[in-house]
Amino acid sequence: NDFGGHQAILSGPAGGVVGYAKTSYRPSPGNEGANPMPVIGFDMGGTSTDVSRYDGTLELVFETTTAGVSIQAPQLDIHTVAAGGGSRLFLQNGLFVVGPESAKAHPGPVCYRKNGYLAVTDANVVLGRVIPDYFPNIFGPNEDEPLDLEGARAAFRAIAGEEEATGRSIEELAWGFIQVANEAMCRPIRNLTQMRGFDITKHALACFGGAGPQHACAMARALGITKVYVHRYGGILSAYGLSMADAVAEEQEPAKEVYGVSKASGGFDEEQDPSAATREDRLEHLAEKARASLVKQGYPEDSIVIEKYLNMRYEGTDNAIMILECRDSDSPLSHARTFVDQYHREFGFELEGRDLLIDDFRVRAIVPGATPAPPPSVPSLGAPPAFGNCRAYFENGWETVSTYKFEDLKPGHEILGPAIIVQSISTIVLEIGCKAFVTADGDLDITVQPKKHEDDVHMDTSNEDQKVEIKEDPVQLSIFAHRFMGIAEQMGRTLARTAISVNIKERLDFSCALFTNDGGLVANAPHIPVHLGAMQSAVRFQVEYWNSEGREGINEGDVFVSNHPQLAGGSHLPDITVITPVFHEGKILFFVASRGHHSDIGGISPGSMPPHSTNLEEEGARIVAFKLVKNGKFQEKGITDILVNQEYGGTRNLKDNLSDLRAQVAANNSGIRLLHQLVEENGLDTVEAYMHFIQHNAEMAVRHMLKDFAAQHGTKTHAIDYMDDGTPIELTINIDPDSGSACFDFEGTGPQILGNLNAPPAVTYSAVIYSLRSLVGQDIPLNQGCLAPIEFKIPHYSILNPSDDAGVVGGNVLTSQRVVDVVLKAFKACAASQGCMNNLTFGDSKFGYYETIAGGAGAGPTWNGRSGVHTHCTNTRITDPEILERRYPVLLRQFGLRKGSGGDGKHKGGDGVIREIEPLRPLVMSILSERRCLQPYGLEGGEPAKTGRNLLIKKNGISLNIGAKRSGAINVGERIVIESPGGGGYGAK
Repeated sequence: NDFGGHQAILSGPAGGVVGYAKTSYRPSPGNEGANPMPVIGFDMGGTSTDVSRYDGTLELVFETTTAGVSIQAPQLDIHTVAAGGGSRLFLQNGLFVVGPESAKAHPGPVCYRKNGYLAVTDANVVLGRVIPDYFPNIFGPNEDEPLDLEGARAAFRAIAGEEEATGRSIEELAWGFIQVANEAMCRPIRNLTQMRGFDITKHALACFGGAGPQHACAMARALGITKVYVHRYGGILSAYGLSMADAVAEEQEPAKEVYGVSKASGGFDEEQDPSAATREDRLEHLAEKARASLVKQGYPEDSIVIEKYLNMRYEGTDNAIMILECRDSDSPLSHARTFVDQYHREFGFELEGRDLLIDDFRVRAIVPGATPAPPPSVPSLGAPPAFGNCRAYFENGWETVSTYKFEDLKPGHEILGPAIIVQSISTIVLEIGCKAFVTADGDLDITVQPKKHEDDVHMDTSNEDQKVEIKEDPVQLSIFAHRFMGIAEQMGRTLARTAISVNIKERLDFSCALFTNDGGLVANAPHIPVHLGAMQSAVRFQVEYWNSEGREGINEGDVFVSNHPQLAGGSHLPDITVITPVFHEGKILFFVASRGHHSDIGGISPGSMPPHSTNLEEEGARIVAFKLVKNGKFQEKGITDILVNQEYGGTRNLKDNLSDLRAQVAANNSGIRLLHQLVEENGLDTVEAYMHFIQHNAEMAVRHMLKDFAAQHGTKTHAIDYMDDGTPIELTINIDPDSGSACFDFEGTGPQILGNLNAPPAVTYSAVIYSLRSLVGQDIPLNQGCLAPIEFKIPHYSILNPSDDAGVVGGNVLTSQRVVDVVLKAFKACAASQGCMNNLTFGDSKFGYYETIAGGAGAGPTWNGRSGVHTHCTNTRITDPEILERRYPVLLRQFGLRKGSGGDGKHKGGDGVIREIEPLRPLVMSILSERRCLQPYGLEGGEPAKTGRNLLIKKNGISLNIGAKRSGAINVGERIVIESPGGGGYGAK
């Protein structure tokens, strides 16, 4: 009766975490006196791979998203990637692609003899890393045949004629896919460790799952890990771990208490402990409830261990950390020291002048499960007799290697790689240079030879004349695509962790990217689509500006900041871009940049999203070019002067602005560190070459898509749509069917308006790059190559190319959506989505808050539109209701789907949402929205969606329609209701 369905999610991987935590967290044989190494769990199954980390305690998270569903409950911190033995293999757009599609258990890989799909397991079979003779005859339609080696080889032979496979043998093709699969699985491990400040090389890799031991040694070498553990029950370690799991009962209750009072001189006042009067009583009350729960289940009371936690955070932040009670410390405020240490490790800084708060009291009652005793040391017995020999493919090609049966191994046996060890439930591949030692328990302790780096060659940038020509290789291109995107993603995670504001930390309204030394976009993590093209323009402007005559140039230790939409490649003023050059030996190698939406930067209304601004000055602080960091020193006074001294009022959130700017600098620094590491591993010439190769790859993918469209629909297409005020957005596309280039001509688009729906050209570039990336229909890199085939014609002083002083705050969030609708309409791709971001702001003289509200997505030829999602140019998350109400003086009265607002058709459009907010003190509230007059269109006979509606509910119950754009006072007892538009339907019923 106490068991809920959500508790079963990822229960198998959770059992594996317990299994390796209890069997692998121990010193290596011969080093019994040393501290155990932290362990990374690597659980590779048929369709996915799960990674986790253990360092003496099970790491819990309290919110995760699994299969698109967010779950708020205590659970083990497990990261999943769609790469497993059944992950399908493709050659696409010049890349070797592994997953995310899976061959599944049925029909499975080709070698299963059920007309399946080419998959990672087929590659291992072809390479001799999975030996059919050692598998039972359970394959084929009647489940009585062996693995099909020849069928797998034939499947690789069938794709060997494709362009990406040119010059490769069947084995080289399969080896290329294995390398790409390994990198795909390394990516979440890097995120799990490096993102949180842990040195990945100081960890061991505990490998389990049926397919894991085939890849573990190669992955460990790529990650710089020198120790791999394979448990004797590795193929079923999840089940083994469940048998040893602790019995746990948890009790938790919310709190709102001050634990530590900050001192002006820093730290906390040890003489003050406001929560002391009730803290221990509340924790003991929860302990009694948790203890009683386990006793009720039949556990003896004297076997129960109690752990007490405080969920703590700095005042004014939302990043709470669960702190375990320190039993060995009697000093005052011991939790505070633990919290500060952990916060500093996670985020890289401490916050002075902020009280330490308790959000929750939590207690865990535990009956410890069985824990195996550490095995004793055993003397080496040397190499065991081999069971046989086989041919297997390794990094140097085919090798004749010894094979061993796991059950024949005895404690003390040592095996040198290359070799293959066959278990009844798994196959273990020892790579060249690896050595496996059999422990007293019969597990494998594998030492991995580190990857060699030729540092003196890799980082040498002095001899430009002797650069070796580097030829593009599809396998390496695929691997570098993962590495570049992984760096941008880690920058984003760093920014989300270190930022202070709800806007960046909670709503994730930011983007991070890498650029070549001339400012060309290489990789933009899939954060906010409207930032895609605009960030490249911002970087290139700064390069040109600071290198122009009379300027001081770009120096090591400089960090630039800008936000001007028309002059400096910005999108709108609240989006502030921080740009850092990556230097080595006095030369700029690359640039990294982060763009974050700041909730207030001044202007005529709180939140800096005024509905009725008519010029740029009214929208907030304008930064064309400023050195935020100069000679390594943060220029707080200079940036404060810019943000505060404004004609229409300075920022209302200076403290958050400065903290978030520092967080953006920290995110850039994490990107710099990872880029230097990438260069150390592969060489500068290679990294630079593949930056350009990855841009060319995206370009060719777009050219192929345009050629295909021209062949099916003709070389010319046209579309038009309108803003609510009647301003047209008109587009004519002319495609060259031979080269795959195209001209996007916006002639006929309406003139610049006296308002703020004007959008600078960078916003149009972003909308087009997003649309083209979506139209390609395959996973290609997000970079400047997407726009290389495109020529733009945008009329001067139109709504898409306004003057330098025009208001643009709405263009970035509203007009950009209409541009996407027009592009997708021209390509006949899908019906219109809600076409709006429903920008709601509120605040007063002391604060400003901003959010965008989801709506309905348009339907397409084969799909119904999604309901209640952000679409196209935005990808932010709505603020959690508890955080919204805790941080701001409002109540969230209603938030749900607006049933029936999507357009009807063969495929229905998604529904919008209803969001109702009531202030708890007088505020200024503003709404900036579209699609309140003109419906989102349907396509191919589908019906249009309902328009949105904005209502003000007065104290007397009267509802007032306040229109699409309104700003004004809202008093206690009144409510604002936002009904967002739906998405259009597709196809006649």
